Amino acid sequence: MLELNEDHTQRETFFVEVILPLAISKTYTYRVPFALNGQVAVGKRVVVQFGKSKIYTAVVYGISKNPPALYEAKYILDILDEERVVNAQQLQLWEWVAAYYMCSLGEVMQAALPAALKLASETRITLLKDAEYDKSELSDKQYLILDALEIQPELRISDIIKLLGQKTVFPLLKQLFDKNIIHISEEIVERYKPRKKAFIVLNSEYEDADNRKALFEVLERAPKQLEALMGYMKLRRDKPEISKNELLEETNCGQAALKSLIDKSIFVQQEKAVSRLSHEELELLQNFTLSPAQQSAYGSINEQFVEKDVVLLHGITSSGKTQVYIRLIEGILAQGKQVLYLLPEIALTTQLITRLRHYFGNSIGIYHSKFSDNERAEVWNKILKSEYQIVLGARSSVLLPFSNLGLIVVDEEHETSYKQFDPAPRYHARDTAIYLAHVHQAKVLLGSATPSLESYYNTKTEKYGLVQLSERFGSSELPQIEVVSIAEETQRKTMQAHFTSVLVGEMRQALERKEQIILFQNRRGYSPFLLCRTCGYSPKCINCDVSLTLHKSTLKLHCHYCGYKQDPVQVCPACGSAHIEQKGFGTEKIEDDLAMIFPEASIARMDLDATRTKNSFQKLISDFEDRKIDVLIGTQMVTKGLDFEHVTVIGIISADSLLNYPDFRAYERSFQLLSQVSGRAGRRDKPGKVIIQAYDVHHRILSQVIRNDYDEMFKTEVLERRNFQYSPFFRMIQLDVKHKDFQQLNYIAERIAIELRGAFGERILGPEFPLVGRIRNFYIKTIMIKVERSGISIQKVKQSLAEILLRCEVDKNNKGMIVRVDVDPY
Repeated sequence: MLELNEDHTQRETFFVEVILPLAISKTYTYRVPFALNGQVAVGKRVVVQFGKSKIYTAVVYGISKNPPALYEAKYILDILDEERVVNAQQLQLWEWVAAYYMCSLGEVMQAALPAALKLASETRITLLKDAEYDKSELSDKQYLILDALEIQPELRISDIIKLLGQKTVFPLLKQLFDKNIIHISEEIVERYKPRKKAFIVLNSEYEDADNRKALFEVLERAPKQLEALMGYMKLRRDKPEISKNELLEETNCGQAALKSLIDKSIFVQQEKAVSRLSHEELELLQNFTLSPAQQSAYGSINEQFVEKDVVLLHGITSSGKTQVYIRLIEGILAQGKQVLYLLPEIALTTQLITRLRHYFGNSIGIYHSKFSDNERAEVWNKILKSEYQIVLGARSSVLLPFSNLGLIVVDEEHETSYKQFDPAPRYHARDTAIYLAHVHQAKVLLGSATPSLESYYNTKTEKYGLVQLSERFGSSELPQIEVVSIAEETQRKTMQAHFTSVLVGEMRQALERKEQIILFQNRRGYSPFLLCRTCGYSPKCINCDVSLTLHKSTLKLHCHYCGYKQDPVQVCPACGSAHIEQKGFGTEKIEDDLAMIFPEASIARMDLDATRTKNSFQKLISDFEDRKIDVLIGTQMVTKGLDFEHVTVIGIISADSLLNYPDFRAYERSFQLLSQVSGRAGRRDKPGKVIIQAYDVHHRILSQVIRNDYDEMFKTEVLERRNFQYSPFFRMIQLDVKHKDFQQLNYIAERIAIELRGAFGERILGPEFPLVGRIRNFYIKTIMIKVERSGISIQKVKQSLAEILLRCEVDKNNKGMIVRVDVDPY
């Protein structure tokens, strides 16, 4: 599109398609002001108005000279970046994630960009110039607002809410706005601010030896100031820059003496932007030697990478997979390329980062959700500028702005933590990593002692390469596993709380030998539910169809789905009985009971409740490594690749709760969990012992775990999956239909199922109520679509599904309906 300037010369008008951070199905087009023509570029962030007053940060997706046909394009308000923050490879990945997982580009953008790079739209209130008003006509609250605005020229909505002590302030503001007294505006606020640190520099005139000598003579009458100067000169011998805190710690001169030196212009204080990320100096240790088995695996991986883009390293627990990864990473770094090292848990990144920094120094970036918004934005920018050669992180790291990836390592690739369940995009980091590698023409190494059935099946069909590492590193041997019957010990009355006599005996011996113990119980809290012994009443969440869990740490009943809390029930509200019993047990109860059996032992928990703060993982792991903790009780967190030298006894408190879970993956996941947690024992020269407590001691999965027979488990499970049409032979798409009205939900879900059956026939299962049929006051019904992997296009299936869901969404009879689509819901 061409227009004429005032001097009648032609100028071009550009239009940009932008991705808004909203769940809308299309990109939106804006017009670029002529003054910004030279600055606009794909991947930069722009400020746009969407709707009547809301302002958003959007990412430029495309540039053209064609205006939109159906609406008049608004102007973009500003361009935020000098350089693009999203690169072309990322946009290609975003497109794939949106298409494969059936979500919008805006939802992918929301998941990918750190919060500090997504600007906040805040409503600002200011007094209009020359505003005339009669104070006697104002209410007390309106007068308070105007009085505050005369003191402070600008207030945010949050400030006014605090001022008045109430949340409903918009009616008051509208009245003032209608009287032409105030101005209301939406203002963009940049959330990312570099961290600043104060550094001390000696004034340049005192660099001259004669001037410095005179300065020392002058300061003899001020001993504290002289001490600060002497300390500065001492520190400067070893460091080019000296921070204010370092100088105060070194000299103990005090803030007053330092301030006096700054006021006299002897010292100059400079504020500099510094990294928020720790950069401790670590010795580089690169001279370890691979064992013959590791060397063979390393060579085989490189050979298979010639023909295969994805290789699975199936190595038993403690076989030294990490050392093989390190050698592979060294080869990729030598080529000048980047490496992404994915881990399923933040707990693992905190233990592994120290080890990897011994080999690679500070060229490693870490990225996970326990980092602050500003720290995550800083890592993002460093990766964008290729300042990090290696990135170690959890699931979301796969969405970072890599420019030259050579290798992606997906450690513990079987873990369910790699799957994002809510909110959209509901992506699987392992599968997304494989597509990301395709974009960069990189290689992917999947590592696990208990691979997912899908990955192992792909090796059998020669889609992936397979390398096996079947012996433990060094002198360590696989632990001895013993299954103990809870039923028999209960009958013999030898149980102590929830512990069999065998487990208690092994723990006692380990503590006497000054060794460490890990206990696994896959349920947090104190007691899963309370029960009235008289009438059977159990307290339930007011928002969800689940029992409330008693937590000793808060002395409250908690809902683990919506966060609702209430005081414990002392008297049954149904029948008035005082006979309220605690049923079941979680990690808190195990911790309590264990303290009574072993009062001298140091006991700690590793679960979601105990590790909510940023550094809680690191502290727990460090304390356990330093042997400050004797017994570590945990949920699934303790099963995921942790490596502790002195752990010799593992106790699985209740294996039946895993085996009897109503899910087609229950046996596979039970085998993985039990094998992984067993693998934490005896990882050095000390032999390990695993005690599995169960009622059904003859279950085939327990037998396979004892023999460490993954192949037998794989064969039996694959046969079941083939017979009942589950993954890896069928693709699955799960629809969760939600509504606050129970009857309306049944009606809508049946209508959707009928339409789907018309398109896909017998491939549709449901609608059925899931295990938990109501969450956060929304009733839920689930519809499952099973699509065979051969002979049908999954793209066409998704296209037809999207059209059906769109028709349902525009149907006014379905008002209030929410449909959650989950592709590959496992």
